Amino acid sequence: MINKTFTAISAAAFAFAGAASAQEMFEMTSGYSKNLPILGTAAVNFVEKINAISSDVEFEHFDPGELVPSLEMLDAVSNGSVDAAYSTSGYWQGKMPAAGLFAAVPFGPEPGEMLAWMLYDDGMTLFQEMYDTNGYNVHVVLCGSYAPETSGWFKKEINSLDDLKGLNMRFFGLGAEVMQKMGVSTSLLGAGDIFPALERGAIDATEFSMPIVDANLGFYNIAKYNYFPGWHQPATMFELLINKDRWEDLDESSQKQIEIACMANLTDNFAEGEAKNFPAMVENVEQHGVTIKNWTPEQLKQFEAAWLEVVEELKAEDEMFAKAWADLSEFREGYKTWFNNIYLPRPWN
Repeated sequence: MINKTFTAISAAAFAFAGAASAQEMFEMTSGYSKNLPILGTAAVNFVEKINAISSDVEFEHFDPGELVPSLEMLDAVSNGSVDAAYSTSGYWQGKMPAAGLFAAVPFGPEPGEMLAWMLYDDGMTLFQEMYDTNGYNVHVVLCGSYAPETSGWFKKEINSLDDLKGLNMRFFGLGAEVMQKMGVSTSLLGAGDIFPALERGAIDATEFSMPIVDANLGFYNIAKYNYFPGWHQPATMFELLINKDRWEDLDESSQKQIEIACMANLTDNFAEGEAKNFPAMVENVEQHGVTIKNWTPEQLKQFEAAWLEVVEELKAEDEMFAKAWADLSEFREGYKTWFNNIYLPRPWN
């Protein structure tokens, strides 16, 4: 009896050890430090979600630079030196002009419309096609959805768009190409590099994120004029990139668990941004002396005209950009039938 019991226990222990050793471990680098509210914590939250619901896969979060620098994440995941990365595709715009369309579109869709195109139209198919046709060995999952951003922090008030000419400004994605049309010299700096650049005068202005994130980085100490609306990023999408070989080695159940955790992250990420930014705006004004400014309708039309020039240039330059833009434009034309009829006109008080 004792021998049989011992044998049964040993077999169970061996089976358990075998199951544990079969668990797929993923080292995941993030494009954003975990101490940044919403922007950085979203990647941490995804890891917590997937590790809570799956016994087959486990992710470990790493801050920017711990495994690879942020701008090297795509190559690192593609070549397998890193298993996964949480980022936004706008960082790869210099490699693939179409990448910006899957991150943030100037004067483009707000979060609801962007999610509709990506998840229920052709957006995600085109997103993956972009990586495939450019030779990247990655699988992409939509994993975060961001509320609109502010359009910049300036040391001096902008009374006319002519005041932008000659400024040095940190700017992200497709919006940076618009600002260049306005006479701004743009650079893409990581979160930790922006404040020192403002402080020593290397840049005159910056955009980065939403008010709560920007406040965390202390921009209000140097640049007191915060401009709205975020015409350059009405919505921002975030991706989970997984090395394609690792992805294809997973069983269907594990793949679905990752997709479900990302889907939950989309909701959580967006709702948190909607909830926490208006208190941050009030605090910026009342405690930090920030002046909130709004671009005039005429100024926004000038930004939009410059954006449409950028679109034509990128369509001619890159076949994938042209294809994705055409698909998005077709979807948006149809979406107007819904949007223009179902929602109250704004502002509505």
